[in-house]
Amino acid sequence: MRAKIVTEGANWPTTPEAYKALFKKKAIFVPDILANAGRVTAGYYEWVQNLEYEPWTVEEANSKLESNKCKAFNDVYTMSKKQKCEMRTAPLMLDHGRVAEAIKTLELWP
Repeated sequence: MRAKIVTEGANWPTTPEAYKALFKKKAIFVPDILANAGRVTAGYYEWVQNLEYEPWTVEEANSKLESNKCKAFNDVYTMSKKQKCEMRTAPLMLDHGRVAEAIKTLELWP
């Protein structure tokens, strides 16, 4: 395989063996959790607009979505490089770290 970037479709369609081969070849692998997050985020934006009685233009919504997707990818990519881990593992590491930080900030854990 000569692809430099591989984007996963949905629900972990890449076998563990194929994933290891991609990681070995240093291909950029966009896991399904990132590739499919746009629709969930768009749904969240619709909910926010309804709560605030503030309709956004298509351009505003697309701009917010694009910014969110780029930040998410960059955060995951940076974490994967920093921790020398796969792009499938990096979002889980980020999320666990964010939850731990929130628990600490809110003093929910002794």
